[in-house]
Amino acid sequence: MAEALQLPELRLLQNSAAEVVKRCEALRTVLGNLKREIARVIVGQDEIVDLTLVGLFANGHILLEGVPGLGKTLLVRTLSQALLLPFSRIQFTPDLMPADIVGTNVVMENRTTGRRSLEFRAGPIFAQIVLADEVNRATPKTQSALLEAMQERRVTVAGRTYKLNEPFIVLATQNPIEQEGTYVLPEAQLDRFLFKLVVPYTTRAEMTKILERTTAGGAPEVKPVIDAEHILQAQQLVRGVVVAEHVQDYAIRLVLATHPRGTDAPAVTNRYVRVGVSPRGAQALVLGAKVRAVIDGRFAVSFRDIQQMALPALRHRVMVNFEAEAEDVCSDDVINELIRLVPCEQESELSVTVNGR
Repeated sequence: MAEALQLPELRLLQNSAAEVVKRCEALRTVLGNLKREIARVIVGQDEIVDLTLVGLFANGHILLEGVPGLGKTLLVRTLSQALLLPFSRIQFTPDLMPADIVGTNVVMENRTTGRRSLEFRAGPIFAQIVLADEVNRATPKTQSALLEAMQERRVTVAGRTYKLNEPFIVLATQNPIEQEGTYVLPEAQLDRFLFKLVVPYTTRAEMTKILERTTAGGAPEVKPVIDAEHILQAQQLVRGVVVAEHVQDYAIRLVLATHPRGTDAPAVTNRYVRVGVSPRGAQALVLGAKVRAVIDGRFAVSFRDIQQMALPALRHRVMVNFEAEAEDVCSDDVINELIRLVPCEQESELSVTVNGR
């Protein structure tokens, strides 16, 4: 199948600078092909598409939030068509049970011997691209069925553990919590999403193109671009992108600045933040920044890459308090202020550079 697709080699055979550059250029080609196929169906939403692909190659799950009708489900379905991976869709409703997601043991009878035995019937979570549609319309009990699968890529049923095939990516959609019939996702589940992307309304030009495509012509065909083996190669390649120590330290300080009453917390954090970012947030920052660097044709992460990943990687991990809600301050406002306040390099490092020049 890979030969039929004429996929470039993404596996590093020799850990040399020249080969890293060559493989990263091949990954950029794949990313461009994926964006082109997705654009056959999805109009606009360039940033959302880019960040979704960043999440895919960073091996992370993605939460898409927006009002109904903005194309969240369509984006995930279109992406699944461009990937040679098993796909499943789970429609979350208030009556959905955990067994409907992970599967259950059923009693089977052997027609020859008449003996009965338990046989496991896998649920839709056993695909590799899983669309959790309107995930916040199910109860917290049902939402918790995703926790083990998202974190450990495995499922435990009746004391027996079943490993999920990799790559395994959950792309969940949710409606704003102010809408009827929604439940707030628990912090433990939110933290398992690499990114939270807020899908904006379409512009006038985009709306015109959408109507032209959907009310006149037929549905465009999306061709597969990459398979599981090459996705895993790309994910491994991304982890080899260089992050300088001072750039990594900037990501760490940005995360520590979200911890209320911490030694690195500025006034905006102490005033508005209830719960800060976990180490998973720092991992999301760095992994996302690595993919962003490759997309931009660079092979080392910059401060700008970290800043570009701050909102999608941290907005669902910064929990604001009642004072923030009363003053209409959201997590995005806090993160943007922290980007402004936290210096890219500490003063001590800068002084050493100046004195040593």
